[in-house]
Amino acid sequence: MPAPALHVKRYLITGLLAFIPVWITWAVFKLVFTMLAGVGAPLVTGIIELIGLGSPDAARLLQRDWIDSILAFILTILALYLLGWLSTHVLGRRILGTFDKLLERLPLVHTIYGGVKKLMTLMRNKPGGTQRVVLIDFPSPQLKSIGFVTRTFIDAAGREIAAVYVPTTPNPTGGYLELVPTDRLIATDWSMDQAMAFIVSGGAVGPELLPDMERAAAGPAASPGRTAP
Repeated sequence: MPAPALHVKRYLITGLLAFIPVWITWAVFKLVFTMLAGVGAPLVTGIIELIGLGSPDAARLLQRDWIDSILAFILTILALYLLGWLSTHVLGRRILGTFDKLLERLPLVHTIYGGVKKLMTLMRNKPGGTQRVVLIDFPSPQLKSIGFVTRTFIDAAGREIAAVYVPTTPNPTGGYLELVPTDRLIATDWSMDQAMAFIVSGGAVGPELLPDMERAAAGPAASPGRTAP
């Protein structure tokens, strides 16, 4: 290959490797921004319409897609902060409890809402006797995937089974639910934040040390419920 072609190829590859982290960061930020802006968009639209009743010129100025998106994003962030603040105070917990009871009375809605809320609660608290972040044999016994244990239970044969959520990269909101015997789980000492950073970055960011996967998979010592001190 001629020297000029080698230079072009080398610089293109170097540029691509430099661009990929920026692209992944932008893709994740865009996903989060779009999702949060979509939540606040109806309220922003209503506020702009109210402004238009008193000041049509100001309303026309605000009726631009990029302005609407930014305002909706900021409004959603403020609402989430307020929700977090309320959930830590007695009055706020009572208000949220009343809202929960209202949703639980609605057909179909209570099933979805209750299931998602329980998942979020389980993700914050460790199941008894298990590590939260584990590795499992997925999608084949020769490969390993990061998973989050959401609960454990006993099957009809008396074996302890873990429900493990396996998120996808770089978007962890999609994934798979796997039922895995606890003696097939490989325990880690990773935090949820470390695991999520590892998943979102495609493995570029995260803990430097992995568990001994071969030794962990060799016997019952791999079970998070039976981890040696």
